Amino acid sequence: MTVASVPYLIIGAGPTGLGAAWRLEGRGIHDWLLLEGGLVPGGLARSVVDEHGFTWDLGGHVQFSHYEMFDQLMDDLLGADGWLYHERESWVWIRNRFVPYPFQLNLHRLPDADGARALRGLEAAAAAHTGARPSNFGEWIERTFGAGISELFMRPYNRKVWARDPEQMDWRWIGDRVAVPDAARARENMRLGRDDVSWGPNNRFRFPRRGGTGAVWHALAARLKQRDDGRESRLRFGVKVQRVDTAARTVTLADGRQVGYGTLISTMPLDRLVEISDLDSDLSDASRDLEYSSTHVIGVGLHGATPEMLARKCWMYFPESNCPFYRVTHFSHYSPNNVPDPSSQWSLMAEVSESAHQRVDRNGVVADVIRGLAATGLIDSYARVHHAWHTRLEHGYPVPSLNRDRGLTRIQSALEARGVFSRGRFGAWKYEVSNQDHSFAQGAEAIDALLDGSEELTLNHPDVVNARRPRAVSPPVVRA
Repeated sequence: MTVASVPYLIIGAGPTGLGAAWRLEGRGIHDWLLLEGGLVPGGLARSVVDEHGFTWDLGGHVQFSHYEMFDQLMDDLLGADGWLYHERESWVWIRNRFVPYPFQLNLHRLPDADGARALRGLEAAAAAHTGARPSNFGEWIERTFGAGISELFMRPYNRKVWARDPEQMDWRWIGDRVAVPDAARARENMRLGRDDVSWGPNNRFRFPRRGGTGAVWHALAARLKQRDDGRESRLRFGVKVQRVDTAARTVTLADGRQVGYGTLISTMPLDRLVEISDLDSDLSDASRDLEYSSTHVIGVGLHGATPEMLARKCWMYFPESNCPFYRVTHFSHYSPNNVPDPSSQWSLMAEVSESAHQRVDRNGVVADVIRGLAATGLIDSYARVHHAWHTRLEHGYPVPSLNRDRGLTRIQSALEARGVFSRGRFGAWKYEVSNQDHSFAQGAEAIDALLDGSEELTLNHPDVVNARRPRAVSPPVVRA
């Protein structure tokens, strides 16, 4: 039974789906419908308040952008008083000490023998550079960083992040995601004992004052709902899509109802979309080219005051084997309102990756994380722990696997020939353009492409988009 038919149907109320709806509204098109399986907006960028009143994100999100339209919308949605502003302090915990990130520019912080070995390897890699294309990410690491940095940091860290060996991944996603070393600069920093932390697109960022990252997407969803003008809401939550018939252009919901569409914008994981579609038999082999990692997010609420050594740190990387996590975010530093009582509580949020190549004990991971916090000196006593919150994201990060692009080309062309446009972190399956700003832009650009044939830069030219320097993130100037 078909209960509705709309020119534009959107699946998913994360940044991509909301971006598509926002763009349709902005272009004067109001006949659209958005279906979200969850009860709140935000997708993988939503936030959760646990039973103890602590706020958590689904991973270590920060707000910076490659798009002026995104920056302007963020300004507008939360207003001048809705943001807190931070200088990035990211660090690597290694050899029982913190080394500023980028690791390769701060080798003087290592023990002398490790620092000298890392620098020798870096210089040897620079001298041996031929411009030849590597065959995989592991080979790129060796050629770019040399043996010392590869063995100390890059290889063990990336195994943790991706839950697989780097040789199982492509390397062409790198862009501005990894700081490429400058051997001369590293040598001079070593000679002077100088910290060098200026690299990166997010060296300043902002974060919502209240409500975590999800506050942004709640605000946008609320604004879109305001424009329903008394009609039945075009944003519907708790609605699960069970089947997509691309030939008939209908979507079947879990309760048996059907929705017809002219064009479908899907943000669900692309492998899942193929699985529930009428194209499954044709595309299932291509879908196997799409690999991903799952993510365990463990929030740890803590008693007392933040230790001085962590007070200004934003996030920290952990390559060594004495802890299961690859990254820990000092989440109460992002906003003191992420804990119920900032005068006596603080919080850390750890991320642990899982895949078919690297399994995680789901029942023991929380205890393992807390032991890891103690082993790495982030907490000085188990008595500091107020409680722990844990969630597992089946689809955590899309992996730039060796055959990813082969699978994507087949699947996307087949879907688009039938009016289905799969966009977003897992809709497009491109890690290199999977941040919030990228995902939002994918939704908006898909609409522009449909309406006037304009280029989808984010989807098709990640290097062009990521070469843009984000605008300076600074608190607004208040004048009397």
